[in-house]
Amino acid sequence: MKLSRQFTVLGSAIFCVVIFSLYLMLDHIDYSKNPNGERNQNGQLGILQDKIDHLERLLAENNEIIANIRDSVINLRETVKDGKMFPEGSMSQGNGELLPPAPALLPIHSEDCQFAARTYSKAADGVQMLDVYDLLSFDNPDGGVWKQGFDISYQDNEWDNEPLQVFVVPHSHNDPGWLKTFDDYYRDQTQHILNNMVVKLHEDSRRKMIWSEISYFSKWWDGIDEQKRDAVKRLIESGQLEVATGGWVMPDEANAHYFALIDQLVEGHQWLERNLGVKPKTGWAVDPFGHSPTQAYLLRQAGLSNMLIQRVHYSVKKHFASQKTLEFFWRQNWDQDSSSDILCHMMPFYSYDVPHTCGPDPKICCQFDFKRLPGGRISCPWRIPPQAITDNNIQERVQTLLDQYRKKSKLFRTNVLLAPLGDDFRYTEAVEWDQQFENYQKLFDYMNSHPELHVQAQFGTISDYFEALRKSTGMDPVGMNVGQLAFPVLSGDLFTYADRDDHYWSGYFTSRPFYKRLDRVLESHLRAAEVLYSLTLANIQKYGQPSDYPAVDNYKLLTEARRNLGLFQHHDAIAGTGKDWVVVDYGTRLYHSILNVKRVIVSSAHWLVLKDKPAYYHDPSNPFLQMDDVQPSQDALPRKTILEVGEKPRLLVACNPTEQARTSMVTVYVTTPKVRVLDALGHVVRAQVSAVWNDASHAATDVFQLSFVAQAAPLGLSVYQLMEGMEPRTEAAKYMFLQDGMKISVSKPEHFSQFYQQDAAPVHIENPHLKLSISKATGLLEKMRLKEDDSEFLVKVEFAWYGTTSNKDKSGAYLFLPDKEATIYSPSQPPVVRVTKGPLFSEVTTTFPHITQNLRLYNIHGVEGQSVEICNTVDIRGEINREIAMRITSDLNSKDRFFTDLNGYQVQPRKTMAKLPLQANFYPMTSMVYLQDSGTRLSLLTAQSLGAASLKSGQLEVIMDRRLNQDDNRGLGQGVLDNKITANSFRLLLEKRSSAEEAHISQRSDAPSLIPYSPLSASFPCDMHLVNLRAIQSKEEGGGPSEQAALILHRKGFDCGFSNRNTGLLCTTTRGKIHLEKLLTDLKVKSISHVSLSLMHTHSSDANPQEISLKPMEIRTYRLQLS
Repeated sequence: MKLSRQFTVLGSAIFCVVIFSLYLMLDHIDYSKNPNGERNQNGQLGILQDKIDHLERLLAENNEIIANIRDSVINLRETVKDGKMFPEGSMSQGNGELLPPAPALLPIHSEDCQFAARTYSKAADGVQMLDVYDLLSFDNPDGGVWKQGFDISYQDNEWDNEPLQVFVVPHSHNDPGWLKTFDDYYRDQTQHILNNMVVKLHEDSRRKMIWSEISYFSKWWDGIDEQKRDAVKRLIESGQLEVATGGWVMPDEANAHYFALIDQLVEGHQWLERNLGVKPKTGWAVDPFGHSPTQAYLLRQAGLSNMLIQRVHYSVKKHFASQKTLEFFWRQNWDQDSSSDILCHMMPFYSYDVPHTCGPDPKICCQFDFKRLPGGRISCPWRIPPQAITDNNIQERVQTLLDQYRKKSKLFRTNVLLAPLGDDFRYTEAVEWDQQFENYQKLFDYMNSHPELHVQAQFGTISDYFEALRKSTGMDPVGMNVGQLAFPVLSGDLFTYADRDDHYWSGYFTSRPFYKRLDRVLESHLRAAEVLYSLTLANIQKYGQPSDYPAVDNYKLLTEARRNLGLFQHHDAIAGTGKDWVVVDYGTRLYHSILNVKRVIVSSAHWLVLKDKPAYYHDPSNPFLQMDDVQPSQDALPRKTILEVGEKPRLLVACNPTEQARTSMVTVYVTTPKVRVLDALGHVVRAQVSAVWNDASHAATDVFQLSFVAQAAPLGLSVYQLMEGMEPRTEAAKYMFLQDGMKISVSKPEHFSQFYQQDAAPVHIENPHLKLSISKATGLLEKMRLKEDDSEFLVKVEFAWYGTTSNKDKSGAYLFLPDKEATIYSPSQPPVVRVTKGPLFSEVTTTFPHITQNLRLYNIHGVEGQSVEICNTVDIRGEINREIAMRITSDLNSKDRFFTDLNGYQVQPRKTMAKLPLQANFYPMTSMVYLQDSGTRLSLLTAQSLGAASLKSGQLEVIMDRRLNQDDNRGLGQGVLDNKITANSFRLLLEKRSSAEEAHISQRSDAPSLIPYSPLSASFPCDMHLVNLRAIQSKEEGGGPSEQAALILHRKGFDCGFSNRNTGLLCTTTRGKIHLEKLLTDLKVKSISHVSLSLMHTHSSDANPQEISLKPMEIRTYRLQLS
């Protein structure tokens, strides 16, 4: 939760590498004009103008700085004394390109330090999940008919004064892909469910139904006629049909990133607004495998008032049932008041199917699932079939069912009872509608006409239930005031899920990791495309409409990409728990959308960097720009495009889609080692040429890696030129090869020299921040030294294997059931270790039989130089029932505590518990996991979601891939054997912790900005993240964009307990305020209004909507029109 450098390393771990290099086809450029002359002059004037503007802004906005100038000067004097103000060499070159002369100190407003200084809030009657885990023994006694619970009894007269009010909620859980693909399920089942729904609900106005997945609903809607659409609208208006949640899917809550969770919610809600005018009030999540408070927060921010969850650890359910706390207000850990509260209902029993929803005894509840009447395709496993309701048996049947309802109601605090009625893909055939609705209506009619039973039963939607619940407690119908029968407040999360015995669902945190990575690649590209597209549309208005920019076509590509990304957030998609061919279907959708959003990026960037706008043309078959990497197929890793470099300059465009100015390493593949790199003003940029390796020790002779440090303004595009020629500022890397600790000789790569290290000391690579010691024998990291205070830490990297248990139930796509603690990976042959040293980066590449590890250190002052980049390319395709983990062992005294993020949005403290089996101590890691003691924090940032644990003090462990030969009996019906060669990327960050006294406010001078397109005059505040700038579809037919966009912002929690010296961030904190108009360079804000997260509700107009203001951790959406 605390934003330290972790969130800023790599422009936040959220979008791991998002500097795209785009390059221009040469034949489109006329170089007859002097490329540097006039542009240089204009550039210099522009820079001067920028500086003047900036000074004016500083004077106007930062009056408080005046008071701190004295301190700043003292700080400056100290920094200069320390010699840390400027990078070596940058002064003499007169061109500080390794680092824009950064303020030595990050300017932080003292108020912004308060967030991290607060302890977690806990309401007086609050429940913190960490305390619950401490309390529970996690034993598993036989509870009788309710196996995982206890016997429930009641007195017959309990309902005499206030009758039991029962809502039976018919539902059909439609997985958008699992055992069949999305399209096959739609064809075979879903369309029939929805068609029958229209007919069957119209037959009797007392019938109700809820639906949640808009991906299916929108596909069906597109294929039905106006008459049927009107019928659907009438069902919604009459309250017979309710849309619950209304997201594109019912998302996985462990592996999904909050960018994608928001995006699929916006996509669903925007579709509903456009087609049905519906605003969902209640969340419905019966199938995700464990639940995250991030999803609760997003639903609340979207304007929902209630939510329901189901898959929670059986011991937690039993505990909550015994305390009658299954209904609670779910509050965020960091929330100081109750503004994040949402009313949540946790279902008490094993499953969401009919046998586990009417009451505690599945043998009896199954008899009231009338799809299982004798003669049908499914029956009751307890061997007592349902009976159709007749005059002869109705009295006995009512008594039997009412007994279950009453027992279930004893687990809750009110007399309002929820009884869901449904299962996966239910209500496909008309006969099933008749069986369920007619038999239940007879039961209800009998109950309601016998007042001595003290029960009122009916069909209802989920919001009908919550409305009655709120009414019975005297609560506000939508607000969160607590009412007379106060519900408890709960904080924390509901991972890791176990549904029985020691069957923990921690396997799916890693299953199919290739696609978990592909998901994030699409996310970062989609976000960049959305932002560039929105900026291009606004810019086009300024220049008058160029006929050629493909605004509508691009919008269609974006819409399809949003929907494919949304589909993949489904709890059997990103989770890695679908059939092999379903995984291929998802992969193909992600892959095509990556190609399509690249087209949007390229056509938008082309327009934005073009000086002569009228000259813009769009030729889809031969685009003006091309992306610098190409993925050959849905299941292969991307490859770099090779750039032909000759005498004519080749232009390269670097895109920075983040809201912070970036200084970042860009690497492209070129055809010659003799290359000069020039920036937009014609200055030579320092570069490094390295070899491209075909294997551990053989270099390619016709292609080379060219790396240089690119700078780009926030949301900006920089232009660089590559030319052939000898250039002293382009230096070649040097190499050393080792095996078993000994130097080995390899055929000398042309153009590169080799170096030797005689002694047996470890290999060292270093940069201005860090010095790493690497074992000569294994090529793996052993120690890290922080140069700021010369402290050394043990940080040992190794790999380890897990097997699966010999019991009947073994690991599969969902479950992790290891045989024992992991065994250290030690291949029979020592690996080949290749050491690269160069002016811009150094790296060690170690080639094992199953893993190639690349450990890289960037020689950059600032964010990228502060962490170690680790890329593991994993291939376990030949293994049987094994999982491979990376383990990092340090000397930090973290005891049994560690921290993982939830959905890249917030941090959840964890505690490793000896009373739990090993697999229970694994948690989802979406973007980071860290350990700390009083003086130090060690963070592992990740570019893909994986399962992580800290099984011993000072130790972190991440499962990178799993190959399992059998099904784990959760319905999938197969093992996980479709492994790919998978690249896992991480950053390892070591930081000193201190008290928060270090924060200073200082002045800073802006570096000259050298870029052709720069929409913002400065970076956003450090703690302010631009989640998205998403064009909104127009109301007209034709699927094009409107003139409005959704601006989604997230203010991160800021932690001042870390050194803010030399962070490399050129930003300040501003108490959560942004004046948008002042930040924009050439665009104006035409209109802006504060709306709910998914744009369903407009909030009362702010006094001055130009000034945006967010509380720490808040996510807010604005409806924005730029001009």
